[in-house]
Amino acid sequence: MAIKPRVFKANIQIADMNRHYYQDHLLTIAQHPSETDERMMVRVLAFALNANDNLSFAEGITDTNHADLWDRDHNEHIALWISVGLPDEKLIRKASIRAGQVIVYSYGGRPAEIWWNKLNVSDYANLKVINLSEQDSKELALMFSRGMKMSFTIQEDDVLITNDTTTLNLTLQKLK
Repeated sequence: MAIKPRVFKANIQIADMNRHYYQDHLLTIAQHPSETDERMMVRVLAFALNANDNLSFAEGITDTNHADLWDRDHNEHIALWISVGLPDEKLIRKASIRAGQVIVYSYGGRPAEIWWNKLNVSDYANLKVINLSEQDSKELALMFSRGMKMSFTIQEDDVLITNDTTTLNLTLQKLK
């Protein structure tokens, strides 16, 4: 019998000064049995950084040929493809062809540095790669809880994340 994903609710408030986007979202997040809390929380961060009415979680953890989050219209046109972690170059190429914009949120310290140094993605004009430091992603994972209530304040490359007990200030490192 297969292990089922754990389902969590998150109430997030977003104040994104860069995009002038101020909204509350009630998210239902499925955590695959093989997914770490750290990866799931980076997905939540990616949602907050790119939130809009069409952004949704996708099948990326269960189907490696899909995005982790995406913004698709009713005609299945993909405006935004978001991958979390260290996707291979083949997936990045596929995403760059299919989507208007592609964003990769990498994390993990030294493995992320090695991954980045091996990639050849200079030809992908619609690709952005943002890295989280190992310390930041670990601290973000510690904010995980059932029934999360979080607030994200975004200004330039800084993200202030708060919940009932913790405040975390992240600086996003743009690799591309």
